[in-house]
Amino acid sequence: MRTSSNSMNTKKMVKLAMMVAISCVLVLLIRIPFPLAPFLVYDPADIPIYITAFAFGPIAGILVTLVVSFIQAFVLGGDGIYGFIMHFIATGAFAVIVGVLYQRSKTRKTAIVAIVIGVFVMTVIMCIMNLVVTPIFMGVPVEAVKDMLLPIIVPFNLLKGGINGTITFLVYKRISKFLHNE
Repeated sequence: MRTSSNSMNTKKMVKLAMMVAISCVLVLLIRIPFPLAPFLVYDPADIPIYITAFAFGPIAGILVTLVVSFIQAFVLGGDGIYGFIMHFIATGAFAVIVGVLYQRSKTRKTAIVAIVIGVFVMTVIMCIMNLVVTPIFMGVPVEAVKDMLLPIIVPFNLLKGGINGTITFLVYKRISKFLHNE
């Protein structure tokens, strides 16, 4: 029985590693500056993380988020510790929300509700994180960040989360067949 359990764990680890790799490739291939603030860049790298959370639950989603955030921040030329913290907390929150909600009830309606809640929570978290973390790491006054919240930070995060959540919703069922295929 032990071999079967080890085989299942190995297969799951390989699938999670594959999702990390896909996320890293996406962040390298697709980067679109946000017109209102070119320092904010859209990328679809969160889609494999969201798919992981839907397929394997919140723990797997947060684990993949941790690894992807580290690789993006320190290996792929991201924003170092600043980028790591921001990405891990925001995307991790989204992954936990969709993972928990979808594991409770695996329906299309639950998936949509989970994505909408995830986008909203991620946006709120990014507002708070920008108010706390950005002044420390970027050396800008809190007032300057406050002035960017509604016209820039909120729309960017709603757009990024909405696009990535919608794509995840549209492709998840097809990809989940592969992920759950033993």
